[in-house]
Amino acid sequence: MGNLLWGKKEEKMDWSDSEHTSAGPGDLASPEPVWTGLDPERNTVTMAPTTAIGLQQEGESRARLKEDLLKRLDLDLKYNNKLTKGCFLEITPSLQNNECRTEKDLVHTFIQRLLTIDYRARYLSVKNDPTIPKSHPAGKGAFGALSNRNAGNKEKKQAHVHPMDVEMAVFHCSDNFLQQIMVTKLSQCQYAVPLLLPNPFTGQIEFPLWTMRQISKSWKTMDTSGRVTSKTLPMYKAQTPVVTFFRIGSISSSKSQLMNRLINEKHDTFFHRDCPGSSRERLLMDEVVEIGWYLPSGNSTDYFSDCVAFCNLHGDSSINETQRKILTEMSSVNVVLLPQLDENDNNMVIVKELCEGLTPLIVILTDEEDDSEDAVSEIGEGKYRVSLKGRNQSDVSVALREVIKNCLSEQLVTFSVEKIAEHSEIKLDEDNEDCHRGKEAAQQIMRLLKREDPSTVKEKYLPCQGKLWHDWCKKNKDLRRLKGDNLELEKSRKEAEMKEIRIKQQNHGFSELMRLVVESLDLLSGSGKMYFLKWLAILLDDFTSDTLSALLKEYHQKWSEVLALKKKHDKFEDEKTKTRLKHKLDKQTYDFSKKMHPEHYKTDQLKTEQLNLEKISNKLNSATFGLEHMLREMGQIYEALVSQKRGTKRKRNVDYTGLPKLAAELMISGHPMELMDGDAAHVPLVWVSAVLDKVIRKLGDQRVFVLSVLGIQSSGKSTMLNAMFGLQFAVSAGRCTRGAFMQLVKVSEEMKGELKFDYILVVDTEGLRALELAGKDTLHHDNELATFVAGLGNMTLINIFGENPSEMQDILQIVVQAFMRMKQVRLNPSCVFVHQNVTDVAAGEKMMEGRRRLQDRLDEMTKLAAEDEVCDAECFSDIIAFDVQKDVKYFSQLWEGSPPMAPPNPRYSENVQDLKRDIVSRASKTNCMKLSQFQQRVKDLWEALLNENFVFSFRNTLEISVYRKLEEEYEKWTWSLRSAMLSIEDKMLNRIASGKVETVGELELMKEISETLQKVQTAFKKYFEDDSEKETLIQWKSRFEKQIQHVHDDLVDEAKRKLNENIKQKNIRKHLDEQLKNHDNTLFEKSKELALKLKKDESKNRDPKSEFDSVWKKWVTKLTEDVPEIKDINISNDVVNILGGEFSEYGLVFSQKESAAYGKIHTVADYSSYVSMKRAKLGPVPLWEKSLKPEDQKSIRELIAKVIQKATEKVNSFPVSVQGYSSGYIQQIVRDVKQLVQEFKQKHNSFEFKKEFYVDLSLFVCEQAEKCFVELHRKYREANDPILHFKKKKTEYFKVFMNYYQGAIAAVLGDQICVKLKETILQSVYNMAAKFICDQMTRKPPFNRNRGDLEKHILKSLAEQQGDNEQKFNNFLTYMNQPKLHFENFIRDRVRQYMAAENPVSEIEKHIDHKKKCITEAAEKARDEVKSVKGDVNKWLEIFSNSLVDELGDTRVHLSEDVIKDVNDYDVLVDVIKKELSPVVEELKKCLCKFSDLRKEMFRKTPEEILIKHFCRCCWEKCPFCGAVCTNSQENHTGDHNTDVHRSEGMNGWHYRGTTEFALDFCTTNVASGGSFYPHSFSGSSVPYKQYRRAGGDYDKWSIYPGSSELVYWKWFVCEFQKNLEKYHNKTFTGKGKIPSNWKFTQSDAVASLGISK
Repeated sequence: MGNLLWGKKEEKMDWSDSEHTSAGPGDLASPEPVWTGLDPERNTVTMAPTTAIGLQQEGESRARLKEDLLKRLDLDLKYNNKLTKGCFLEITPSLQNNECRTEKDLVHTFIQRLLTIDYRARYLSVKNDPTIPKSHPAGKGAFGALSNRNAGNKEKKQAHVHPMDVEMAVFHCSDNFLQQIMVTKLSQCQYAVPLLLPNPFTGQIEFPLWTMRQISKSWKTMDTSGRVTSKTLPMYKAQTPVVTFFRIGSISSSKSQLMNRLINEKHDTFFHRDCPGSSRERLLMDEVVEIGWYLPSGNSTDYFSDCVAFCNLHGDSSINETQRKILTEMSSVNVVLLPQLDENDNNMVIVKELCEGLTPLIVILTDEEDDSEDAVSEIGEGKYRVSLKGRNQSDVSVALREVIKNCLSEQLVTFSVEKIAEHSEIKLDEDNEDCHRGKEAAQQIMRLLKREDPSTVKEKYLPCQGKLWHDWCKKNKDLRRLKGDNLELEKSRKEAEMKEIRIKQQNHGFSELMRLVVESLDLLSGSGKMYFLKWLAILLDDFTSDTLSALLKEYHQKWSEVLALKKKHDKFEDEKTKTRLKHKLDKQTYDFSKKMHPEHYKTDQLKTEQLNLEKISNKLNSATFGLEHMLREMGQIYEALVSQKRGTKRKRNVDYTGLPKLAAELMISGHPMELMDGDAAHVPLVWVSAVLDKVIRKLGDQRVFVLSVLGIQSSGKSTMLNAMFGLQFAVSAGRCTRGAFMQLVKVSEEMKGELKFDYILVVDTEGLRALELAGKDTLHHDNELATFVAGLGNMTLINIFGENPSEMQDILQIVVQAFMRMKQVRLNPSCVFVHQNVTDVAAGEKMMEGRRRLQDRLDEMTKLAAEDEVCDAECFSDIIAFDVQKDVKYFSQLWEGSPPMAPPNPRYSENVQDLKRDIVSRASKTNCMKLSQFQQRVKDLWEALLNENFVFSFRNTLEISVYRKLEEEYEKWTWSLRSAMLSIEDKMLNRIASGKVETVGELELMKEISETLQKVQTAFKKYFEDDSEKETLIQWKSRFEKQIQHVHDDLVDEAKRKLNENIKQKNIRKHLDEQLKNHDNTLFEKSKELALKLKKDESKNRDPKSEFDSVWKKWVTKLTEDVPEIKDINISNDVVNILGGEFSEYGLVFSQKESAAYGKIHTVADYSSYVSMKRAKLGPVPLWEKSLKPEDQKSIRELIAKVIQKATEKVNSFPVSVQGYSSGYIQQIVRDVKQLVQEFKQKHNSFEFKKEFYVDLSLFVCEQAEKCFVELHRKYREANDPILHFKKKKTEYFKVFMNYYQGAIAAVLGDQICVKLKETILQSVYNMAAKFICDQMTRKPPFNRNRGDLEKHILKSLAEQQGDNEQKFNNFLTYMNQPKLHFENFIRDRVRQYMAAENPVSEIEKHIDHKKKCITEAAEKARDEVKSVKGDVNKWLEIFSNSLVDELGDTRVHLSEDVIKDVNDYDVLVDVIKKELSPVVEELKKCLCKFSDLRKEMFRKTPEEILIKHFCRCCWEKCPFCGAVCTNSQENHTGDHNTDVHRSEGMNGWHYRGTTEFALDFCTTNVASGGSFYPHSFSGSSVPYKQYRRAGGDYDKWSIYPGSSELVYWKWFVCEFQKNLEKYHNKTFTGKGKIPSNWKFTQSDAVASLGISK
């Protein structure tokens, strides 16, 4: 055999003939360095060192080159701090056409291309402007220069980075997970992947087994009988023959190129010297072993009949002994490449060993010719020699392929890649602690499943998501379609059944499997958790693969049979129709049963086979088992426990409340999260909301652009998303995701500002009209799913595969109907159609024709859908913004050839990148929603889909949600205006008090508030333009714009009226003020005289204070002797006397007042005792007319509310604080009551009011008025009684007296000024406090949101009130019968609580200090100006007071000339003011250190008055069914009334006609039912609840929609106050009105159901 191997000896090749020569270890003996020339495999010029020192130096040099390489690629910091997948899966600024401008772009470009499965990822180079070096040697022409070999630039340039160095550098600098993605993508690109590779710096050989764990390949084999068998296996465990290629020494031919021709002539599996981007220098590929696979397609043209692995050892194998040893041990065939045979070459030892081994060997000589005509010579058993030189390479490849096939057929040895890990001399990438922990955790789970049948695992270990969950879903849907007399009882029964299911789920709890899964997710670290999930997926795939493979095979076979039968059936139906038509024309009858009996049989057979197909589909579903099912189980357990209020308990050391957190962490880390369970066709809303809550808590309420994707099964959706965003949705055809899954794609920090969102949230769906759903209620399911995801998305991608018209029609019909619904509910997502697998995307005319056909089909589908949805639309663009030129994308075929050996089509990758850029571009112009809004959208959409009328339900839900948010903003805008006007009023009142303003005009006030109005209008415009729901908002823009202007105008009018009233009151008081001023001057003069007198007479040693006290009383008595006394008032007596005289019934008035029953007149249930019924003229009055009708009761209640309101307005109009109280005011109130009652009587003549009604109603409103009159009269007396005035002034005048007594003349003026300043500072504190309190309270619950939210807080306070049930019930009655009154009382109570609890020392101190600073600055300013103009003290006082008008109002002191004439040292005056002011300021701070120190009477306008005016000017209309109040924040608003939550109709007295049984149902339940009602007690016919507006009147003004939340609160109320309600309405909760047993809730349940945000 040896002679045959050597063959004919060739002469040694001369250097001049070739650049290449052989070199091996034997050459090291040479005393001089030996140049090895160009190594074609390494593409580098090398020099063999001659000494050990030389080897060391070469090693150090190569290490430096490697370090330099990493720096050039910007990876020098990433070798130890590894790259992660997150570095590349973010949305980042993309390079134009992925071109590299610098070497630092290479890494990003390589990864981005690889992620989009673009096999050109390896073809990398830095794009430079092409330059051609010029050389014109002196004296030579072009021909002379041609022979000049050194004509080019001699300057040495740095070689560009080799593409494989980029790949290897990125690989070494990546963590295991990114490495795994890289290797998986390389394999998808039909590239070889690393099998063994040395560490670039330590030389340690590493085996990246982990990276290969996700590589799975499919192929088909054909046996000798022609039967084709399909196989799908993970390649790390596939037992395949291995053909190993390695070279010894340097060769002229490319080994990799030779291997490519053997495996795939159309694609370079192994990178070689002629690949684009290749360079002479390569640093990181030597000693690397790559592996690639040949995969047969089951055709006769296959190169090999089964899968074959090909290994390629790069570099000289004579040096890489470890790799060579491993490869030869595992190899089925060894292929060695030598330049030529040389007996003196020491490397021949290696060849000899291989020749003597048992493994087949092929020796390829690259540089040695062979005289034999055959390319291959057999030189022994299983040993062959091949010479390449001078031979056709294609012929050699064919011959070599045949030799390998023969070797494999004669001696088949297989090997699995994972066995390489058994070699101790290599380092396994899975040898790290996190990987071991993750693997052990996954294996622990698999040990549990070891002997289980995959098709029964879910039923046994995941019991909560099977039949129990599906039954619960069905009942939940049934809740929206109730039937029967007592709907609430029916609903309670179903809810009880659902509760029972939840209890069963809860009892199942965590199976051992789920306990292990949750504990692993909870306890493992971030990296360990990722390893665990990967290992679990790997092991589960292994566990289910055999079963799934068999079932899929059975399924496809059965599907083929069904298709064949269906074609025959369709043909039969066509013939049947034609025959019928023919015989109909002939007027003959035809017996089909006799003629076509066999076809009938086939019809039955079709149904049978469809059922069989359904059974196989169910088996497939049962056997499909993955992480998503475990997460689904977690969700069901969580929902079950939450529903039973036991979510915080622990069982087997598992904290159930932590489950959403675990799922949220998975979602954030990039795992898909199930939105809709496709098996149950249901959204686990509680679970999804809880997970999103945790995501929001972890990430913040991030902005998201929601991208929804729709498409039929196996249309390439998941592959496209995987390539576009690196998403991990399953892509296997047999395991298509069922339902809807969401996944987050992060936006890089540098892109956030440009894009205006933080994440793209991708919602992927199961394939519409999926094959496995054949025979089910497919259309409804598809429409539901399409509507759901279209409603969620800002943009919807519609994926169409191929050009099959029927399949296109199916999906287009579904999509069009979904978008039509979106238009009807005012959601306007954009849409893009992606047409995949188009044969020729370059054919422009063909594409234009395709677009035209698509447009026609969409328009056709629109017309059909418009009929179903009762919508006016003629073409697709009527329902959604659509441009067929821009919104239709054509994708090339995924594969460039025929699988399984075909690589991905680069055009497909370009299409993916173009689409991604288009999506991001569109997204940047979209108003995106926040995660919390997405969470609410999921809830609203699903709740609406559960209802029969989706459009009506969702539109109302959406509109109410958007409207409530608008109301919150409206409250802020109007409060800004009101707050500004309060400040303006304070400023204007200060000017009025100072005499600077004699009248206030409208224009002046409008000018003052114009800046605030402009800000509000700007904020208003921005809100309507930028909000994500602007399409829904637009319908209210005009209304709210007008309303804001209306509020502005009202505020201006009210301020103008109030300010001019103040001026009027000031003028009325003018005479009194002059009198008091004169009296003050008199007292001042007397105090001065007394002081000077005592000072002159100091020898008598008199006590100044005693002397002052002795004369003070005389002075005051003399000054007030002619002033009439203001007497105390007794309003209660006035009321009795006036009422007694008015009704000539003093006894009745006294008795009614004594009984105090009048105090409850506004909450009385039955007013029959207050009326006497009128009898009909003819015949006896019917029984039902002998008592008040319900409508009359309601009318009387409304009359009382109107009287109370009018009386309150009248009281506020009386000038009591200026002119004092007069009994005439009571007289006017009583007359107004009588007049309103008389007006009421004219419209209601079936009964007459008794005198008791007049008296009680008058007593009630007069008592309310009395409280106000007493307070106002006290203010009047304080302001107008001279005796009280002088009493307060005594201390002030004693100080004047003492200053004169002590000779401090300047101090007299300073002290008087500070006395005046104290009053004004004190008033300014109250003005500030009122506004500050309101500002603070409107920023916190319950006043910081909308009217509906405020009502929830009121309900909470009612539920938590103390006292007996009777008192509590009465308070509820006030709320229900007179909601506005109760709201006002609630606001008063909250203000009182706030002022008692808050202690804003800093705010009050800050305000007082600010006023002190203003005063000091004003004093110094007055001093400086007076000095400059040489003015007198009067000038100083004028400047000083004018400077403080806006800040403090009237600060003038009125002293006689004699008093101030001696003040001429203004520096001393300023110092005195500063000195005197300090104790005044400290005293104020001390006595006003908290809000509870403030006296209510000191406020110009109390905080509660301000808040009541702000919040109670809204709608107070009540639902005609249940009495719930309209929660619209605008008074006299346009549009329908509505409320967030309705009540049980029985609370409003509704009952079944002819009985005393309460009607218990909620009106929101009734309007979805088939029941009916009588609008009035006298109605002769009933009205269907579904058409309740037909009843007219108030019924037609209310929008009541089904699906509204029926609060537990009102169910609790009915049970808690059952007896009170029965007594109040004189009805019973019996019979049809029986209270369901599951209405028994606690007070805490009731409060919790309000959903008040913390």
